[in-house]
Amino acid sequence: MVRRLLSVYRTIRRQRLDTLLPDAHRPWIVRTLFALSRLPASEPLEDRGDRLRQALEELGPVFIKFGQLLSTRRDLLPDDIADALALLQDQVPSFPTPEAITLIEKSLGASIDALFAEFEQTPLAAASVAQVHGAVLSTGEVVVVKVLRPDIETTIRADLRLIKQLAFWVGRFFKDGRRLRPMEVAADYERTLLDELDLRREAGNASQLRRNFLDSGLVYVPAVHWPLVTRDVMVSERIKGIPVSDIDTLHRLGVNMKLLAERGVEIFFTQVFRDSFFHADMHPGNIFVDASNPEDPSYLAVDCAIVGQLSESDLYYLARNLLAIFKQDYRLVAKLHVECGWVPADTPVAEFETAMRTLCEPVFERPLEDISFGTMLVTLFRTAGRFNMEVQPQLVLLQKTLLNIEGLGRQLYPELNLWDTAKPFLERWLSERYAPQSVWKRLRDDAPAWLETLPLIPDLVLAKLRTAPVNKKSKPSTTLWMALGVVGAGASALAIALSPTLPWLAGAGGALFALAILKQRS
Repeated sequence: MVRRLLSVYRTIRRQRLDTLLPDAHRPWIVRTLFALSRLPASEPLEDRGDRLRQALEELGPVFIKFGQLLSTRRDLLPDDIADALALLQDQVPSFPTPEAITLIEKSLGASIDALFAEFEQTPLAAASVAQVHGAVLSTGEVVVVKVLRPDIETTIRADLRLIKQLAFWVGRFFKDGRRLRPMEVAADYERTLLDELDLRREAGNASQLRRNFLDSGLVYVPAVHWPLVTRDVMVSERIKGIPVSDIDTLHRLGVNMKLLAERGVEIFFTQVFRDSFFHADMHPGNIFVDASNPEDPSYLAVDCAIVGQLSESDLYYLARNLLAIFKQDYRLVAKLHVECGWVPADTPVAEFETAMRTLCEPVFERPLEDISFGTMLVTLFRTAGRFNMEVQPQLVLLQKTLLNIEGLGRQLYPELNLWDTAKPFLERWLSERYAPQSVWKRLRDDAPAWLETLPLIPDLVLAKLRTAPVNKKSKPSTTLWMALGVVGAGASALAIALSPTLPWLAGAGGALFALAILKQRS
């Protein structure tokens, strides 16, 4: 741990990253460390963007991914730094091809000549965790071969130990440490990074995303060649597209940039709310554009190692919160935050409502080029601190992806109004999800599980009665109402499972069950 901290410090000093901050803004501890250190400080010979990029590359994959996220936020960074960090998306230095071939042959159990009719020695791209080579199968199909960097797991685990230690210190010694839940966030980040080290998981994610959008015309995900997938190697279809960051080429081809930007927002919200399965590493190095029809452009997505998923409860409250913000109903926003437990139950709703109004009002009816969701998130974070709002680890990936989406939107079509694009989608999603036919379908899908559990309910009720404390004031009808509740639940589940033509039985059973619950609470 100490050795790694010293390594980080030496890299920062060698690249003179302290000079990225004006003298007045350098923390005292940084000034002190540089003053006391006996290590020679090299003069910054290259520009600051290249120095920062080289430092992140030297520090390894965890820091590279941080740089990738920063590279999409040109609104928060000077252009020279953003341009330098953009090289981290797919131009990280590669490792030697002979090593890659050795790893591929060992993992797939055959020689490279037996596996492929052709294999390109020069990598197509290199990233923080793996690099990609072009190849041709014996069938003539053009593919890409992704192979993990050698010993990458050892490096990542060492950095993760450092991150968890820092998270412990933040939680223990910082004023807001408990509210920030740093240990949970670090644990979630650890799971995310370690998942990237198993290419079988990435292949499974890619296959799922491909199915979800196969006939949509919005985004295309390359097909996976499962016989050639292992933990360390993944072979998939090779695609041709224009990097989404190549704005000049997109303009030269006459691509409808407004439609392209709007479809990007639609894809994101569809993944989150319709599928609850979203690509959570959408930096420009992973997104391409199919401009074969410039007036009807679509996306191509690769590198599906990191995906996010939300629970039904999180999706519901997230959608209602966003819609309430869109409609500028800040009282509802405050109530929803209390209802879903994101802020304590004793939070003064009126004060929280005022805080949300102050935060959101400047954002409305303004194009994306005039606002920054990054700044908005920082302000929201500070505002939430006043009300003891805890960080929700399950939403961290979603927030990160939103930052990526905004960064892409700014590059493609700065005039895009994110609110106008997202609001109709969310209204339609809520309307369809809670329409009677949708509710009935979910009830039918869950009915077999209810019926499977139904025979156990009488025993559970009797056990509860036997262990319940004696209350002289309780009414003798308690057991009767509990029994009626069981009968009602059973009738409802049975009606739903047997036939949609028995809604009266389902409704009557549900009503009886609800009445029993109310009687128990009264």
